[in-house]
Amino acid sequence: MSADGAGPAAMLQEQWGHTHVDGHALRVRRLRHGPGWQPGRPVLVFLHEGLGSIEFWRDFPDRLAGELGLDALVYDRIGHGGSDPMTAPRGADYHEHGARFELPRLLQCEDVERNILVGHSDGATIALLYAAYHGDTVACITEAAHVFVEDVTIEGIQQAKQAYDRGELHGPLARYHGDRTDAVFHAWTDTWLDEGFRSWNIEDRLPGITCPVLVIQGEDDEYGSPAQVHSIVEHTGGEARPLLLPDCGHTPHKERPDAVLRAMAEFLAPY
Repeated sequence: MSADGAGPAAMLQEQWGHTHVDGHALRVRRLRHGPGWQPGRPVLVFLHEGLGSIEFWRDFPDRLAGELGLDALVYDRIGHGGSDPMTAPRGADYHEHGARFELPRLLQCEDVERNILVGHSDGATIALLYAAYHGDTVACITEAAHVFVEDVTIEGIQQAKQAYDRGELHGPLARYHGDRTDAVFHAWTDTWLDEGFRSWNIEDRLPGITCPVLVIQGEDDEYGSPAQVHSIVEHTGGEARPLLLPDCGHTPHKERPDAVLRAMAEFLAPY
């Protein structure tokens, strides 16, 4: 197990594998308290960021699953990490595709009937869309979600592209994505920096979310302002609780892990 010590996380049984969705193999990591999903209880489902993979979550899924006594599923989206590579250019509607097709089919193949979604950045946006379209989400937690495009987002991605062009990011990303690193990076930057993408906005989908939502963002997020949090809270159809963390950037579960774990565990205590 990746979790250390003798606490609840150490009791989790870990299994790595692949689930085939529409002809593509998606790499999955399953964390269970027994041989199968706990009957009747929701499964924590973790959705990684735009350049991420399972490993980007580090041991956070283990800690949250252990704290709550829930099972968890972490996966690589198509083209990322150990999943199959993308076979066609990614469209500007990739968040929609993840929410309407990839994620629901993965959960069906994995026999996950009720879920709690925990998403970061692009994964958080996909989580919001999934919760808006499907009724099996018990609760949703977002970190650094985007629901519209801001100047700060474009500026942050432009800086990341410049760093990549200087060779500063390829090596670290290649540890996770191997020979598809260029494809993963350019799929992300090419979409967000396309002038036609500036009008992208999913605020009109948010009223369809009726499950409780915890909306987390660092006050120093280099890719988004608190306006993202305020919009989600304002437009979501059900209860939405904001959490802006001081001295924190784009990745709260890495930068402020203990505070984020406490907040998530408190929010999810009823489940």
